[in-house]
Amino acid sequence: MIAPHSAAPPDSPRAVRKAVVPAAGLGTRFLPATKATPKEMLPVVDKPAIQYVVEEAAAAGLDDVLMVTGRHKRAIEDHFDNAFELEQALAAKGDTVRLDAVRDPARLADIHHIRQGDPLGLGHAVLCARHHVGNEPFAVLLGDDLIDPRETLLSRMLDVRERYEGSVVALMEVAPEQIHLYGCAAVEATGEEGVVRVTGLVEKPAPGTAPSRYAVIGRYVLDPAVFDVLERTPPGRGGEIQLTDALQDLATGGTVHGVVFDGLRYDTGDKADYLRTVVRLACDRPDLGPEFRRWLGEFVAGLADGATGDGAEHRAA
Repeated sequence: MIAPHSAAPPDSPRAVRKAVVPAAGLGTRFLPATKATPKEMLPVVDKPAIQYVVEEAAAAGLDDVLMVTGRHKRAIEDHFDNAFELEQALAAKGDTVRLDAVRDPARLADIHHIRQGDPLGLGHAVLCARHHVGNEPFAVLLGDDLIDPRETLLSRMLDVRERYEGSVVALMEVAPEQIHLYGCAAVEATGEEGVVRVTGLVEKPAPGTAPSRYAVIGRYVLDPAVFDVLERTPPGRGGEIQLTDALQDLATGGTVHGVVFDGLRYDTGDKADYLRTVVRLACDRPDLGPEFRRWLGEFVAGLADGATGDGAEHRAA
C-alpha cells in the first residue's frame, strides 16, 4: 500500500483534496461484455478496475472523489455503496475476510456521483465537475487507466503542483509509431529530473507530426482555471470537447508542467492490455501468485512445445 501523500495544510489555497474520475464512456472496445456492464466494472482479478483507481486516489490523500458517470452505469454507484443484506449474511457466517472486502469500497473515500448526460468528451466530463470542485485544484484519474499500486505517480504530481502551482499532467515516453494514439506534449527542461514544462499539446497527432514522444496518460492535477477555458473550448477531434485542447490554452501561459513516468501502467480499456493486467496483478498477489505462476509457467512451456499445456489448467479449474 502506498503511504498517503503529505498534503498541504487544509487552509492552504493550493491543497488538493478532491479527485474526479470520468467513467461515462460506452466501452465499445469490450462489446458485448460491456452491453450491460460498465467497462470500469470489469474485474481485474477480484476487484473492478475502477476500485484500483479510487484506491490510488485515497492512497495519495484525496478523500473526496466525484465519479462522472452516464446512463447504464448504476453498477458503479452500487459498488461504492453499502450492501446491507450481503454484509449481514457474511457477518452471520462469520466470514470476516469477505465482509471486509465488501465494505472496503464504501470506506475508501467520500464518494459522490454525477451523470454527464451527453457523451461530449473528456473535457466536457471534467466540466461537469465544476460545481462540486469549486475554486480548488483537483486531480483527474481516468477510470480505465491503472497505475501499478506500488508506484507513486499521483503523489509526485501533487508535490509538483504544490511547488509550481498551475496544472500538472502525467507523461510517458512511447514508441514513435504509437504516439498518434495519445495526446502529445511539447516540453522543455526545468532543471529538475523527471519534471518538464509543457509548452504545447496536441490530441492524437497525425503520423510524423508529433512534437515529441511524450504521451499524456490518464492522470492530471488541474488548476480550477481550466474550467473557464473548457467553457469556451469548441469541439475538437471526434466532435468532442477535448481536455488536451484546454490544457494547450493554459500551456501557452507557462502554467502546465509534466511529470515523466516510466513505471508500470495498464490500459484496461484495451483487450490485450486488460489481459496482461490481470495476469501481472494475479502473479503479484501473495494468495494467488505462487500457484498461478507455477501454472502459467507450465502453460507457456506447453505452448512452446506446440500444445496447450499438460492438462494442469483442467485440474486447476
